[in-house]
Amino acid sequence: MRTLPPQTDPVTLLQRLVQFDTTNPPGNEAVCIAYIADLLRGAGVEPTTIARDPARPNLIARLEGRGDAPPLLMYGHIDVVTAEGQSWRHPPFAGEVHESFLWGRGTLDMKGGVAMMLAAFLRTIDEGTSLPGDVILAVLSDEEAGSDVGARFLVEEHAHLFDGVKYAIGEFGGFTMHIGGRPFYPIMVSEKQICWMQAKVRGRGGHGSMPVHGEAMSRLADALAKLDRIRLPVHVTPPVKLMFGAIADELGGITGGLIKLMLRPALTDVILGLMGDKGALFDPLLHNTVSPTMLVASDKVNVIPSEVTLGLDGRLVPGQRPGDLVAELHAILGPHIDLDVIRADDPPPDPDLRLFGTLSEIIRAGDPAGVPVPLVLSGTTDGRYFAKLGIQTYGFLPMKLPKDFNFSSTIHGVDERVPVEAVRFGADAIHSLLQRTHD
Repeated sequence: MRTLPPQTDPVTLLQRLVQFDTTNPPGNEAVCIAYIADLLRGAGVEPTTIARDPARPNLIARLEGRGDAPPLLMYGHIDVVTAEGQSWRHPPFAGEVHESFLWGRGTLDMKGGVAMMLAAFLRTIDEGTSLPGDVILAVLSDEEAGSDVGARFLVEEHAHLFDGVKYAIGEFGGFTMHIGGRPFYPIMVSEKQICWMQAKVRGRGGHGSMPVHGEAMSRLADALAKLDRIRLPVHVTPPVKLMFGAIADELGGITGGLIKLMLRPALTDVILGLMGDKGALFDPLLHNTVSPTMLVASDKVNVIPSEVTLGLDGRLVPGQRPGDLVAELHAILGPHIDLDVIRADDPPPDPDLRLFGTLSEIIRAGDPAGVPVPLVLSGTTDGRYFAKLGIQTYGFLPMKLPKDFNFSSTIHGVDERVPVEAVRFGADAIHSLLQRTHD
């Protein structure tokens, strides 16, 4: 096995990144950014740090290429979600290796990806490779809380840093998803968009000793029950059709036939129900979704509230707008609940798939049995901000994962971890991408 210099080994880098507690809030990314900046300076590249909040900077580093291709952007965030109140088998900020896994908060989301990118960037410097185009590395803050001092700040106030960029790689995609016994590698080409809302339910209040029936709390309970059991309408979008069509063609047979039938809106929900865990994974790609997450009612135990406010995390499939989701919810919940949109993203542009073939070739070179397919992400990433500059992000953090590893439930969860060899697999894949023409 090839031995990398310590400063370019992605596993060593990831261990060190995990050891910086960048839980957001508050983030405190500055010390981690300073560590990365020192590594780059030691390799002969002077990075730029740009901050709206000095405690939460962003780092930009650039390698000059021959000018035969547009600049390629690779970006990732170093803030992480909390591990507080969770019982981990290994400390979440120690970066320890056990059982061939590197354990810690952020190993998947997304310090693992940053370590892959940074390792590929440093290795390219070390090798003195002549690149076809410039490569821009952006290490960002604040993605886990909306990116207001991270990607959003850079795009809105420092867009010139990304002049000429057509394509970027970021989270999430390129990891193994086993379907029908085959290793698929979904590469994100589009993502759902945020549509956060408040629902207000009103009714007669009063003293807790004098119960009321059928009022605000009862109406809230009815609304929550409906949201729990009723799916919103099916939307088969072009990128989802590409994704499922590719999977169905590869699998063939009964499984492939069922997946193709899933693209018929009249049959979608029936087929999803037959698919078990995989159906639960695919379900949000075919529907607008809404999850109740916050509740504000009475501030005293003996006061029956006359108004209850419910926070709703809504997500829109590509092409849908906030008014579409509001209409779908009113059709289910009825007219007695007021819905207000409090934050919504712009709809994404149609995906530009011209780099998809190159990324697919890299995946197949690393895993000849792997089947790359387009992915629509059910969550959101910083890609929605870079899209405002006309930049197409591909979720491309390749990881060759074992069949029994549940990627989606491990992110943000207890015992977040990544196989050590998956980190090296991804760093090698990204290094290969940097050497290729990306036009």
